[in-house]
Amino acid sequence: MRQVVLPIIIIFLWTNRTAAQTTDLGSWNILNVKYNYTDNLSFFGEAQLRSLKYYSNFHYYEYKGGIEYKVHKNVKLTLGAGSYQTYKEGGDFVLPKNNDEFRLWPQLIFSQSIGKLKIEQRYRAEFRFTNNGYRNRFRYRLGVSYPFGKEKNEFTPFQINVSNELFFTNKEPYFERNRLLFAFNYKPLKSTTLQIGYLHQFDYKINDETGRDFFVIGFYYDIFRESTSKQENDLEIKTN
Repeated sequence: MRQVVLPIIIIFLWTNRTAAQTTDLGSWNILNVKYNYTDNLSFFGEAQLRSLKYYSNFHYYEYKGGIEYKVHKNVKLTLGAGSYQTYKEGGDFVLPKNNDEFRLWPQLIFSQSIGKLKIEQRYRAEFRFTNNGYRNRFRYRLGVSYPFGKEKNEFTPFQINVSNELFFTNKEPYFERNRLLFAFNYKPLKSTTLQIGYLHQFDYKINDETGRDFFVIGFYYDIFRESTSKQENDLEIKTN
């Protein structure tokens, strides 16, 4: 299987690199660390860096952290907070900023398995303190993931994700954004997930970030206490 997957990954990276030379394919980079304190309680920290062209014209970064609690095997509650910084187009971190924001967000995730297929619904409310005043935003994401490959050491090594997310506000025009993601995840170890993907983002008359097509690369690292049992982390949809 590795002999098949590795060439696919190389071809995918090369194709995106070639395409980026003629289009405005941006980059979307994710680093996520999660500490599983118990089977139900965990803490996480994440940083993201984005560019409007292929590793050029960096315009956005964020860092955030939070706490997650699994109230049921199919229901998870999250409370997160972070800093979100958006710069103008035309170069790397061009001033003045489009948006300087602190955000607080509670979140609820429902999941359901049908055979190997997992369906996930995520509801998030965002309380946004920006340099243009206070805003509310509400997000709904529907995602499907499918793990495959020979299970080893209590995890499945490969996973395909597809998700679509809608963004709304309580003010006209109410609809703000649509975000579509296709991703492939590889777990070389139980604690490590590597991700590559394609993300399309459409924005409607908002100025805090520009909608584009992005090449996604992510690194997710889980830390487990000795007292934690087998996790279902290999089934989670990996993106924020």
